[in-house]
Amino acid sequence: MTGSRVTRIGRPVMPRRSHDGFTLIELMIVMAIITILAGIGLSLYANSVRRANEANLNQNLVEMRKAIDAYYADKNKWPADLQTLVSEKYLRFIPKDPFTNSVETWQTVYGEPDPSNPSSSGGISDVKSGAEGTALDGTRYADW
Repeated sequence: MTGSRVTRIGRPVMPRRSHDGFTLIELMIVMAIITILAGIGLSLYANSVRRANEANLNQNLVEMRKAIDAYYADKNKWPADLQTLVSEKYLRFIPKDPFTNSVETWQTVYGEPDPSNPSSSGGISDVKSGAEGTALDGTRYADW
């Protein structure tokens, strides 16, 4: 056994390593990997929150449009405003727009009175979001 020392018992003694901790390069590599993984995680989280808000917005619009259509089917006229749907018990409450976090930002589309029905009057025939911005599929929230 050339190059290594032998103890009294006869076992060879291995040479000691020059350091017992981590080098600066090793620590920087680990920090870079952690930073990359954290960035990916935050991006995925932000997209999942946005997808959830979009699904909530879509559901709110579907429910309000169903209530408007049911009101028209029952009364042969459009509701005057969204609060009419609540007071007439077609909706329990006006839902919040998940992007503006307000019930005041809904954009209402007014329908013309039906010419074949002389007793009908104009009112809200559709509702859209008042949120600025674009959805993940590329459409504007205001066009939903």
